[in-house]
Amino acid sequence: MTNYLVTGGTGFIGRRLIARLLDRPNAHVHVLVRGHSVDRLTELRAHWPQSGHITPVLGDLTNPGLGVEHPEKLPRFDHVFHLGAVYDMTAPEERNRAANVDGTRHALAFAKLNNTRCFHHVSSIAVAGDHQGTFRESDFEVGQSFPSSYHATKFESERLVRGQTSVPYRVYRPAVVVGDSRTGEMDKIDGPYYLFPIFARLARLPAILPIAAPRVGVTSVVPVDYVASAIDHLAHLDDAAGTTYHLGARHPQSTTEVFNAFAKAAGAPRIRLGAPGPVNNAAARVLRNTSKRLARSGRHSRSSELLTTVLTEIGVPPEVVPHLFSNVRFDTKATRERLRGRGVVAPDLYTYAPALYAYWAANLDPDRARARHRDRLAGRTILITGASSGIGRATALRAARRGATVVLVARRADELEALRHTIEAEGGAAAAYPCDLTDGDAIEDLAKQVLHEHGAIDMLVNNAGRSIRRSVQLSTDRFHDYERTMALNYFAAVRLTLALLPAMIERRFGRIVNVTTQGLEGHPPRYSAYLASKAALEEFGRIAGRDLLADGISFTSVRMPLVATDMIAPSEAANRQIPRLAPEQAASLIVRALEKGGDTISVPAGQLLQFAQSIAPRTSLAVSHLASFQATPETAPEASDRLPQHDPLRSVTGAMTRLVWRAL
Repeated sequence: MTNYLVTGGTGFIGRRLIARLLDRPNAHVHVLVRGHSVDRLTELRAHWPQSGHITPVLGDLTNPGLGVEHPEKLPRFDHVFHLGAVYDMTAPEERNRAANVDGTRHALAFAKLNNTRCFHHVSSIAVAGDHQGTFRESDFEVGQSFPSSYHATKFESERLVRGQTSVPYRVYRPAVVVGDSRTGEMDKIDGPYYLFPIFARLARLPAILPIAAPRVGVTSVVPVDYVASAIDHLAHLDDAAGTTYHLGARHPQSTTEVFNAFAKAAGAPRIRLGAPGPVNNAAARVLRNTSKRLARSGRHSRSSELLTTVLTEIGVPPEVVPHLFSNVRFDTKATRERLRGRGVVAPDLYTYAPALYAYWAANLDPDRARARHRDRLAGRTILITGASSGIGRATALRAARRGATVVLVARRADELEALRHTIEAEGGAAAAYPCDLTDGDAIEDLAKQVLHEHGAIDMLVNNAGRSIRRSVQLSTDRFHDYERTMALNYFAAVRLTLALLPAMIERRFGRIVNVTTQGLEGHPPRYSAYLASKAALEEFGRIAGRDLLADGISFTSVRMPLVATDMIAPSEAANRQIPRLAPEQAASLIVRALEKGGDTISVPAGQLLQFAQSIAPRTSLAVSHLASFQATPETAPEASDRLPQHDPLRSVTGAMTRLVWRAL
């Protein structure tokens, strides 16, 4: 039986290497894991062949003896693969040193104590530092300096391996490792992936648009499946101790070549126009010097702070910039010769760049939640309050028919369940959550349950509302009317919005639609409680939209005209002559807001009222008082007890007399 020990076995390269080792006859793999990583190893074992030939070894790379309690109980290892390290250029120096340098020192000491036959050290192209020109397998110390602690600690760790003579060793230096060439799978954003959001935005431009850019450096990009296969094959060759292998692309790749490969995959314009040699050299020199100054000065100088701000906003860590303009030509000739005829060849970047980009777009893109689809509602999760009837019900049906998952919220459980069954009978997806939105604790519980069961809400429609038509003269002893309308129309909507916002901010996408009223454009009398609550909600959304614009969150107010729903029944007598929308027509306004956003959506009649008030405010005030207040009756139940019988002609005549008298 061949015994292996692997450090970093649950990592990106390590878990793929283990799968290949297990394919070998009579292989038994021991995996060094910390206590909190045991569950992760258990998950991985389910996907590996011969998973019964895996033994977890509890320990910690940063501790002497690897933190293994009884190393004498372990077998003598034929191969120790040391992959455990920090592969993060943005990590602080202490973390890099603990994992990369101390970890290697402890792994070597363990291998010596174990009398291991061969120690396989997975180093990195980073050991070349800022070397200019070709860097071969036989090169190590060539006078290079190091632009980051990551580079420096990878160099020191390899020097530790080379400096000892107790344990036979081999060294593997992967280049820039990206995702799997077949599936595109990648575990984190790193290296060229930091530039993918730029390709996504360039993809909005015509792909045939030519881009002109100088050649400013070279790199070497390889997929992880090639790296794992190459290590597996090379480790079992009969090569001399101390052999070093370069695991990189067959030929150095220019930055233009890499840019064009991913731009093509994204459907973005490509670099089609180059520059003369002197211009290329000058541009490369300027970029390298700028990145070095950034690395040296950190974020202390004013220019560095400004550059850091710009880079951070577009998602590129400033620590990565110095590595984007390298001029190291990573020679892989000797390694390719050793792998010749074994079916292990680094594929051309153009052949697998589409798989890498597609996987990133679906799984790693920080803006993937806001990805544009042919139908902007399809696949979205939309929470609608007041969904049991009227506008909310019509909106839910329309959104579900467009492919959205609708989360239905209202007080009436029976009506919600009936609507859910209707949607599902039509082939849609819906979930019902009865909730009293005037209960703050109930809203908090609702938000927690919805986020747990649905992950996140893409869009929120604050539709639930209460309307009260009562003049101020009849409200002087009814402060609770204002409290009731604010409780549902404003505080409930704000509380629910705030509860759902953190998940939206984390996903960098969210759209909130606040259903307000056309009354905010015409200011009809007797609606002081209702319109005040809707004005508060609209202004909250307007300010929140400005606060959260860079976080990808938008707010839209739909100033709804009069709609034929149960809510207007108490004031039917006063509104009999006013045109009204059907709930389905009202739903179309909300769907438009969900699709296109915008600050405010209103109908022409409301816009005309607003325009009239802006050019003739006093006349509008007088007309509103006479036509909407004096000429219409009170509809509050107690009006007949407190006011004389309404006579429109006498009311208007008296009001006009008072206005003229006061004007004189």
